[in-house]
Amino acid sequence: MGDKKQQSRPKRIFINDVDSYSSKHIAKFLSTCAARNSSEKAEETLTSPRPEPAFQIIGSVSTSTADEKESFLLEQYESPTRDELLGRLLECDVVVYNISENATKQQVEEATWAIEALHGEMENFKSRKMFILVSTVMTWALTKPQNRDETSNNILLTEEEFRRRRPHPSFRDHNNLEKLVLKLGRSKKSKLNGYVVACGLQYGKGENLFHYFFKVSWLLQFPKVPLFGEGTNYIPMIHVYDVGGVLQNIIEAKPKSKYILAVDDSNNTLEDVVKMISDTLGPGKINNIPEQEAITMKAFKPEELEYLSINVRMDAFIIKDSFSLHWTSEAGMIENMESIVEEYKETRQLLPVRICLVGPPAVGKTTVAEKLCSHYQIHHIKIKDVIEEKIAQLKELVSGADTEHVSEEVAAAALKQLENINKSMEMNEGRLADHVLFDILQEKLNSKPCRNQGFVLDGFPKTYEQAKLIFSEEGTENQNLISKTPVYNKKITPEHVFALNATDDFLTKRAQGLPQSVAEKMRYTQEEFVPRLTKYRQLSTAEETLLDYFDELEIHPEHLEVTTGDSDYRHVMKRMTEIVGIPKNYGLSSEEQEEEDRKKEEERKQKLAAEAAEKKRRNEAALAEMSAQYEEWQKNLSELNRQEYELLEAHSLPLRNYLMKYVMPSLTDAMLDCCKIKPEDPVDFLAEHLLRNNQQE
Repeated sequence: MGDKKQQSRPKRIFINDVDSYSSKHIAKFLSTCAARNSSEKAEETLTSPRPEPAFQIIGSVSTSTADEKESFLLEQYESPTRDELLGRLLECDVVVYNISENATKQQVEEATWAIEALHGEMENFKSRKMFILVSTVMTWALTKPQNRDETSNNILLTEEEFRRRRPHPSFRDHNNLEKLVLKLGRSKKSKLNGYVVACGLQYGKGENLFHYFFKVSWLLQFPKVPLFGEGTNYIPMIHVYDVGGVLQNIIEAKPKSKYILAVDDSNNTLEDVVKMISDTLGPGKINNIPEQEAITMKAFKPEELEYLSINVRMDAFIIKDSFSLHWTSEAGMIENMESIVEEYKETRQLLPVRICLVGPPAVGKTTVAEKLCSHYQIHHIKIKDVIEEKIAQLKELVSGADTEHVSEEVAAAALKQLENINKSMEMNEGRLADHVLFDILQEKLNSKPCRNQGFVLDGFPKTYEQAKLIFSEEGTENQNLISKTPVYNKKITPEHVFALNATDDFLTKRAQGLPQSVAEKMRYTQEEFVPRLTKYRQLSTAEETLLDYFDELEIHPEHLEVTTGDSDYRHVMKRMTEIVGIPKNYGLSSEEQEEEDRKKEEERKQKLAAEAAEKKRRNEAALAEMSAQYEEWQKNLSELNRQEYELLEAHSLPLRNYLMKYVMPSLTDAMLDCCKIKPEDPVDFLAEHLLRNNQQE
C-alpha cells in the first residue's frame, strides 16, 4: 500500500550544487521528465499538454550565486549546515551527489558524509531510498587493458571490469567514495540502494570543460584554434542531458548493476573534437602548442587539463542494453556538432545581430554603423571594402604564399574567380556586374564572423530587386507562387532595418561644410552630391522600394530623423539600441574590461577636475564682479553725498541773508539791553523786547 502511495506522487530528488554546470543541467532535465507509472499514463503524457512531472527537484546552491531560485527547482537551500542538510536529505526519495566535474575536496567530503549519515539513519526510513553518486571516468584513467597482447587503442573497457579500475592520482578520493557507496548499498536488506555512475567528460548546452575551444572558435580569436599537447588521446564523453537520462532510468528501473558507465558511442581523440569545433564554428584550423601554454594563456586550470589528458576507450553496454534511454547525442559530439553548436549559442545567448542601415548621402550612415559595430561588437559591411578584401584574398591564394594549406585546385579556382572579377570591372567601367557583386556579398555574409557575431550593412542594398537577389533562398521561385509568404535566407537577412533621413537642406549644408579633400574622397562635392541625393529620392519613391521588400518579409523598417540638434547621433543610437536590445555576445575580455574601466576612471577624474576648475573660475569671476560692483557703489555713494551737500548749501544761502537783514539787528539790540538791565527772566525779557520793537516798526 505504501509503495503504491509513493508511486502516485512525484519522487523528491535532492541534487547538490545545482548552480554548477553539470548538476544544473541534470536537474533541469529531470524536472522535465513526465511520470511513467503505467502504459496508460505514458500515453497520456504524449497527448496531454501538461503531463504530470515525475520528479520534484530539491537542490543546494553556493552563497555566491543563490540570488534567485531556478524555475526547475521546487526548493533551494543555500549552504545549509550538516544538520539542516541531513533533514532535507531524509525528506527525499533519491539523493544525487555529483562530483563528476571539478569537484573540490570539500564537495567529495560532503558526499562521503551524506552517504554515511543516510546509512546511519537507515533504520528510521519509512520507505527505501536511493543514493546515486555521479562520478567520473577519471577513476579509470590508469586502467590497463586486461589482454596485454593487444594495444590499448583497440580494446574497449566496460563496466564488467570496474573492480580493476585504477584512478588518476588526483582522483583517489573519488575512487574511495565510489567504493564506499557500493559497499554501504550492497546488503539485500538495506533500505538504501547505492549506485555509482562514472560519467565521461560532459558536453552540451552552454559547455563547460570544452568551453574554451568553443569560445575562441566563435570569437575567431586566433587564425588557428589552439590544441594543447598532441591531442592523440581518446576521450570518453557524454552529453550532459544524456547523464540526466541515465539517472532517470536508474531511478525508474532500479537496475541490478550498481556500477554504470555513462559514455556515448564516440571514441574520438581530443584532436578530432577540437578540429570539428574549429571547422563548424571557427577558422577551420588547429595549432598544436605545448600543454603548459594552456596555463600561461589562462585557457585552462591544471585540474581541467587532467580531464583533457585522459586516454581510455570505453563501452557502456548497460545503458545500451538495459536502459530505455532517449539519447540526445548517442553518436557523440563530432557526429552531432551542428546541433551542439546551436545548443551552445542558444544557452549562452550568443546570437548574431544583423542590421541594415539605409539613408541618403551625408545622413551619417557610416558613423552610425561604426557606433553600432562598437556597441554590439559586430562587423561593419561596406560594399567597397568587401570587394577590396575579396580581391586581396584571391590574389593571396593565387600567389601561393600558403602552399601548405592551399591545394592546386583551390588556387586554380581562385585564379578563375579573380579573372572574372577583373573582366567584369573592365566591361562595366570599373564597377562589378550585379551577379558578381552579389556572390561576393553573400559569401561575406555567410562567413564565420558574420554568422557568429552579426553585421551592419552600410547603405547596401539600394533597391528592391537587389535585396531580393541577395537575401532570397536559391530555387524558391516556385515556392513563392504557392506560398504568399516570401522565402528568404534567415541566416544572412538583416533582422533590423533602420532608415535614416534628413531634409535636403540639412544634408546639403552638411556636405558643403566638409573640407574639400574629405568631400572629394567621399564624393560629396557639389557636382557629385546633388545627383546622388536626387537619385536616392527617386529610388525612395519608386513603385517597389528597398523598404517595401523588408516590409513583405515582416521585417518592418524603423524610420529615424537626423537633425542638427543630434549631431553626435546620441538620440538615434539610443532609439536603435532600445529596438535591437542588449548585446548578445561575450562582451569585453578581462584585459579589455580593465582598459575600459581605466578609461572610464580617467574620464571621470578629468570630468571632475574640469568641473572643479570651472566652479573655481566661476567663483573667482563672481568675486571679481562683486568687488567691481562694490567699488562702483562706493564711488556712486560719494558722488551722491557731494551732490546733496552742494544742494543743501545752495538752499541755505537765501535764508542766511534774510536773517542777517531782518532778525539779527533786533536780536542784537535785545541782547544788549538784556545785558544792561539783567532781568530775572532773560528769555521772557527778550521775547517782550522783540515783540515791542516789532509792533513799533
